[in-house]
Amino acid sequence: FLETTAYFYMKPKMGEKEVSPHSFFSIWHEFSSDFKDFWKKENKLILQERVKEAEEVCRQKKGKSLYNIRPKHDSGIVSKDCSNT
Repeated sequence: FLETTAYFYMKPKMGEKEVSPHSFFSIWHEFSSDFKDFWKKENKLILQERVKEAEEVCRQKKGKSLYNIRPKHDSGIVSKDCSNT
């Protein structure tokens, strides 16, 4: 514990000789909850951006058809029979 408080340059409050676990973890709890909220917001934004990109790619692929549709020509037995009458 003391090595951790020294690593984070935590100093004891006025009138205390050492950093108490309560003071350290109250600050750590605030930091970690803020970090968690920020992390969730960032992940949500990244997810929204990826969804938009995927939708755009899908729209572009729908715009370009992978095959060509040609109009049907009158040919074959049925068309020949109808044209003779």
